[in-house]
Amino acid sequence: MEGEHFVRRGILLVAGLIISALGVSLSIKAALGTSPISSVPYVTSQISGLSVGTTTIIMNTCFVVLELLILRRDSNWTHVAQIAVAFIMGSMIDVWDAILPFSTPSSYLLQWAMCACGVVFVALGISMEVRANMFLNAGEGLVMAMCRVLPWKFGNMKVAFDVCCVLFAVVSGLLCLHGLIGVREGTVAAAICVGLCVKVFNRIIHKIDLRRWELAD
Repeated sequence: MEGEHFVRRGILLVAGLIISALGVSLSIKAALGTSPISSVPYVTSQISGLSVGTTTIIMNTCFVVLELLILRRDSNWTHVAQIAVAFIMGSMIDVWDAILPFSTPSSYLLQWAMCACGVVFVALGISMEVRANMFLNAGEGLVMAMCRVLPWKFGNMKVAFDVCCVLFAVVSGLLCLHGLIGVREGTVAAAICVGLCVKVFNRIIHKIDLRRWELAD
């Protein structure tokens, strides 16, 4: 039963990553700005010419390295496993970008509709990843590691981390591309709404998987 339990959690985790990647791809195609943490791989992809999925993998791998340096002896194999999570996420962003049969809408209203869909899918994916309770996203893992060495609560540290990501994207875009790249009104919407949507999905998924997936601890 333990092996079956692990497999079910793994399926839920991978499904969550695939859905989150869909949300990121939709946000990029909406062209109203990505989520705070996705703004970094997006602007670096525009600078380097690499795909967003590739820069996502590189960014998250760097996060894991920083996390290991912070935790040192307190680190374990689950922290290294975050690289696999990053690889799945980054790869699926590129896959969705390749197979989605549309580009940026010409209508500003349709751009917002696509952006909203992106927010919803990202939130749903995050809720599934959290419920799987296996491995953290590298960004959240780094935030938790920093909370262990600094007297900050997770929520406050996460906000500061997201602000730093946006600032990095803004400065990089201005210096290298002479404009704001990947940071717009949609970035603000994602920063506000993803967390709210996650709370709603958490309640729904909690009830579903307790009854059908038997994922309760």
